Amino acid sequence: MTPSLLANKVIVITGAAGRLGQRLVKAFAEAGATIVALVYDAEKAYDLPFPDNAEGWAFPVDVTNEAQVQEVFAHIRDQIGPVDAVIHTVGTWGMSPFAEMSLADWQHMMDLNLTSAFLTFREAIKAMDNGGRLIGYASAHGADGAQAQQGAYGAAKAGVIRLIEAIAAEYAGQGITAHAIAPSTIAYDDDTDGVTADALVDLTMMVAMAPAAPLSGQVIKAY
Repeated sequence: MTPSLLANKVIVITGAAGRLGQRLVKAFAEAGATIVALVYDAEKAYDLPFPDNAEGWAFPVDVTNEAQVQEVFAHIRDQIGPVDAVIHTVGTWGMSPFAEMSLADWQHMMDLNLTSAFLTFREAIKAMDNGGRLIGYASAHGADGAQAQQGAYGAAKAGVIRLIEAIAAEYAGQGITAHAIAPSTIAYDDDTDGVTADALVDLTMMVAMAPAAPLSGQVIKAY
């Protein structure tokens, strides 16, 4: 990686207290970025570790709550500075026999995976000056095809991809780019098959840098 391309950039990371989110916070902070970490739990926001000498803030936010998302991005713009990039990792996985799935379960999957992306990206754009980058995590189930008993999850992740494509098309030529990263199973240890979390961090950093702008609207598969 080339730290100078990320130095002093304001990078917002949602789901920053998660296993992938914490790795992203560490890597981007070490590359010289100014980190704004959004986490669901206030206690985790308070305790979120930042590398030594890193410049960063953590805020508790429910990214499915419109008012909270609006408030935090307005605060970021006014008190920290215009947003350069957003990495949206919030989401959840689940499976259920289709005929037994409740409306509440369906809505929960849509809210965490898709509505959260809509609210985060919409407010992030308002907090940007002279362009910026939106990066959302989809999945192989959204990019290639859903599996049995994963209708809600597959539909939500496919929706993330369509949302990113639409944003990229709408803002083409205006300096704002949107990108989908679609991993298979994320491996956090040697006992799990899939793309390693560290490889995803490296890929995300690459997409966040200026030279990746021509990839706007693309689904980057990481299997």
